[in-house]
Amino acid sequence: MEIAVHHRTATVDGLEVFYREAGDPKAPVVVLLHGFPTSSHMFRGLVPALADRYHVIAPDHIGFGQSAMPALRDFPYTFDALTDVTAGLLRHLGVDRFAMYVQDYGAPIGWRLALRAPDRVSAIITQNGNAYEEGFVKPFWTAVFAYAANPGPDTEAPMRGALSVESTRWQYLNGVADPTLVSPDNWVHDQALLDRPGNDEIQLGLFRDYPANVDLYPRVHQYFRDSQVPLLAVWGAGDGIFGPEGAEAFRQDLPDAEIHLLDAGHFALESHLGTITGHIRDFLGRALA
Repeated sequence: MEIAVHHRTATVDGLEVFYREAGDPKAPVVVLLHGFPTSSHMFRGLVPALADRYHVIAPDHIGFGQSAMPALRDFPYTFDALTDVTAGLLRHLGVDRFAMYVQDYGAPIGWRLALRAPDRVSAIITQNGNAYEEGFVKPFWTAVFAYAANPGPDTEAPMRGALSVESTRWQYLNGVADPTLVSPDNWVHDQALLDRPGNDEIQLGLFRDYPANVDLYPRVHQYFRDSQVPLLAVWGAGDGIFGPEGAEAFRQDLPDAEIHLLDAGHFALESHLGTITGHIRDFLGRALA
């Protein structure tokens, strides 16, 4: 059966938000939240793979992909603000309850959505989307936290390096057992968007705000303990940003968490789309029954 994937925009708080959408609007909703430095482009294969059974929605965060990219003076680039827009999009679309797939930056946005309305989240799939300090891999996070604590020329230089094509390519290939499975179109696409005038300052602003996500972790852990929300972790074990310890850590508060470590990297969908899709379909079939 051919699955039609629609590419739409909606206006949320005066901002144009791009999103991919597929599946029966009456089916259970799955929201896909992407990470840095990509967009809903990372879900181009997963959306149709799930849409025969679910109503799948994959937005681009503000400042990423095809969504609006207002200047720093016109939009507060914080994870709270990105969550506000995501929540606004779900309201606009009439989504009352949803499962969510979170990856990288999508995780702190997803955790905020859950904290604001715990009863609306039916299940969580996390793919290298961290909620515990155990997952942070050095030296990447050492540089991020040093910059956030003391922004200046010396600490900013490594973070500007993280915006380079070499770094973007590394995110896709590091830890991947067979790099030939990863299309170079990925980092070419992402880098073109990162290189837009002014986007560097947006990304630096989000790096500076990242410690606010760690400050939120105790509340996230309490949410896990209180809700016992069904959670599936499908994790690229070779990720040089969020290591496999971050996946295992979910069992501290969710003893029934289902965890699969894959021979993949940060963007595990690029090499393991079929495997991840199978785990998700099996997990959601049970969690949403």
